[in-house]
Amino acid sequence: MHGDAEVPIQTVPRRARPKSAIVALLALLLLVNLTTSLYQLPLNRVVERRLCRVYYGTHDPSVIDPDGNINEKLCKIGEVQKSLAWVMGIMDSLWIVGDFVMTIPLGFIAEKYGRKAVLWLNLVPRLFMLAWIVVVGYFEESIPLRAIVAGASLSILGGDCVFNSIVYALAASLTDDNTVRATYFSWTNAVSYVVTFVGPGLAGATMTANILLPFWIGICLLLLAIPIIYLLVDPAQAPLVSEDEQRRPLISSPTLKAQSSDASLIKPIIERIRTLHSIIRSHPRNLSLLLISFFLTSLASSDTKLLAQYISKRYSWEFASAGYLLSAKAIVNFTLLTIVIPGILRSRISHEQPQSQSLSDGDNIRYARICLVFSVLGALAISVAFTAWLLFPSLLLYSLGAALPVFTLGLLKSPSVSPKDDDQLAKTSDPETHIFSIVMMVKTLGSLVGAPLMATLWVRGIATDTLGVPYIVSAALYLSAIIVFAGI
Repeated sequence: MHGDAEVPIQTVPRRARPKSAIVALLALLLLVNLTTSLYQLPLNRVVERRLCRVYYGTHDPSVIDPDGNINEKLCKIGEVQKSLAWVMGIMDSLWIVGDFVMTIPLGFIAEKYGRKAVLWLNLVPRLFMLAWIVVVGYFEESIPLRAIVAGASLSILGGDCVFNSIVYALAASLTDDNTVRATYFSWTNAVSYVVTFVGPGLAGATMTANILLPFWIGICLLLLAIPIIYLLVDPAQAPLVSEDEQRRPLISSPTLKAQSSDASLIKPIIERIRTLHSIIRSHPRNLSLLLISFFLTSLASSDTKLLAQYISKRYSWEFASAGYLLSAKAIVNFTLLTIVIPGILRSRISHEQPQSQSLSDGDNIRYARICLVFSVLGALAISVAFTAWLLFPSLLLYSLGAALPVFTLGLLKSPSVSPKDDDQLAKTSDPETHIFSIVMMVKTLGSLVGAPLMATLWVRGIATDTLGVPYIVSAALYLSAIIVFAGI
């Protein structure tokens, strides 16, 4: 180990990447997230419609018209909605489990074959899920509804955790400037939120024309993502790496180990787990507190997947109408992340002093706490919104917490979070990727716990006529994150 510490590390500053690099990354993020946003609403309706037919086929066949259709408002009864919650909860959990388990192995594959290869692989389970939903929806008479959950089974090839960790690592590697990096994070979050107001509205409009049309559109968008990935700039695979390779540590490079053709798969995975563990141990206590806050906020934000069901059930709205309301909510998120937050960052940098790095960290912490307070208040307001007119301002209040990742992710590069001994980072060829992998794994773990938790709370709320329970629990989790954050 002492010998590794003496190996010189590459110290050449990272070259500035052209703006086309971040544009291609944002385009990929737009296509993938828009696809996800497009299918969620109609998937709820596809499952609800099948459950509704089964229920009324047994209890009151007279409400079924000659074409087999049922008025959607009749499907908002408790029995149908509880079954819907369980099916959606199982699909979400299955998708997250496969994604979480394969994050480390796919990270190893990314080092061996490059990040682009993993991103291409990541499109396969998404395409399969949409295609399988179309098949189950089209062959309603021959394929049972429970078969639809198999659509999430290919998440072992990569899901949201793998995709997001690579996207954020690529965004971070495009610049060495902390302010520019924070701006990139703000742009990536803005793209994620722009699809949240385009997606539900577009899904509502297209599913009204044909219930399976949003899935076909999603398939086309994912096919467009294939050439976009080719255009991405991956600094870890850039040609200039070979020019400076002698300056990098050779013995302990995971990249070179990954590229060894005769190495087994299990050993590098075990080494990767040890590497991630050593990275966490080499960092100050602040990183552990940040990771706990990431887990709690991810767990709390699992309530957003219930919003469509919550609106549809509580106010007896059609899913298409719920989509339009969610689109209106997301406009606030988009404005916040594209105008307000970048404006704050530019304002801070214009008054920046040479010793301002600690002040910048203080700003990140302060703004993150403000976002958490908005999240607590917004979740509580949603839980007690007895009418749609009360729900809309509650959703807007909740949206004000959407900028939280901009500030928490920015803290990952802070000196108060970075390891005191730089030699610890010398043992990994790409510490940024490892850090973001850890963060995305923690967030995925929060989602993994949150999906069944929120589904259970929602089913319980339907049974006891206390529909706001999931959002009360969510508010409590955000409050816990504030307490944890106070220690940073």
